[in-house]
Amino acid sequence: MSNSILSENSVDPDPFIQFNKWYEEHLSAGVAIPQAVSLATVSADGRVSVRTVLLKDSDEKGFVFFTNYDSRKGIQLAENPHAAMLFYWMESGRQVRMEGLTERISEAESSEYFSTRPRESQLAAWASEQSKVIPGRQHLEERFDFYQAMYGNKPVPKPPHWGGFRLIPDLFEFWLDGQHRLHDRIVYTKVEGEWHINRLSP
Repeated sequence: MSNSILSENSVDPDPFIQFNKWYEEHLSAGVAIPQAVSLATVSADGRVSVRTVLLKDSDEKGFVFFTNYDSRKGIQLAENPHAAMLFYWMESGRQVRMEGLTERISEAESSEYFSTRPRESQLAAWASEQSKVIPGRQHLEERFDFYQAMYGNKPVPKPPHWGGFRLIPDLFEFWLDGQHRLHDRIVYTKVEGEWHINRLSP
């Protein structure tokens, strides 16, 4: 992966294409979990929280991840659809930051992805009361065993409380580590449907 100076003229005019270029380079290079992304959400009263999720799909419509809708992030996204993502690839000294609105993907899309998950992960989606206080590990394991016995050898359906969100960015920032902390920061902002590219001071 080349780390030459990042300039306004060296990036693609379309930030989705530029992201895919960097992302595919990291996939090809064998970087550990390149799809790991920090996701920041905000509650109705302005409290911010952040956690790592896995990117499961991306195209010109946005960036998709999955969760329990009743989890803390699911509730916050229902209260306030604004969110931010940050990819940090230490191996290459690159970051991609994006901000925008989120939306739930369709039930059909969520069910299609759920059907591809390992069976144990499907059962865990039923067993986990995500972000809720529980009395102990045994409680979680008992719930897992309960659903495992319930479905036996039958297909495990997608829980109604589980599915995908899509972040639709209106801002991208591509960051490249530079000598003497003179990092390259190229930002795309969407104005009236058009992407504008500028350089930011590090």
